[in-house]
Amino acid sequence: MSETEGHDPTAHEPWEYVLHIPHDLRAVTVCRRTVRLVLTMHGLIRLTDVAELLATELVSNAVRHTKGPVALRLRMRDGFLRVGAWDADPEPPQPPPSAESLTRLTHLEEGRGLALVSSCADLWGWQPLSRGGRRGKYVWGDLVAA
Repeated sequence: MSETEGHDPTAHEPWEYVLHIPHDLRAVTVCRRTVRLVLTMHGLIRLTDVAELLATELVSNAVRHTKGPVALRLRMRDGFLRVGAWDADPEPPQPPPSAESLTRLTHLEEGRGLALVSSCADLWGWQPLSRGGRRGKYVWGDLVAA
């Protein structure tokens, strides 16, 4: 077998997708399915379950707790997949509950989003954003793809 046979020369090149969504909870399903499709097409199927969970929690938090536009961003760079959500509210996200609090929240429908993100992502964070007159924040989780 030659060195290039079965080898994708673009496998380590950075890429990015941004999906602007309506402020509607139905868009969460669209985001989840988009994540699965993008990662499958890039040969990262083993990351899809966790990446879908991150996208679901981040986007649903943005839709439920803010007003205005929302966007999902998937970015691969330097061996890390970053799954993030932008929303138009510049206020920082509520910190995730502690491990003890989380066990009390397991039966609730709400209040677990960032706790799931922080437990599933290899690294997570947020940053305020201001571009083109639009303000907001970007909350993200990184997954090691290597």
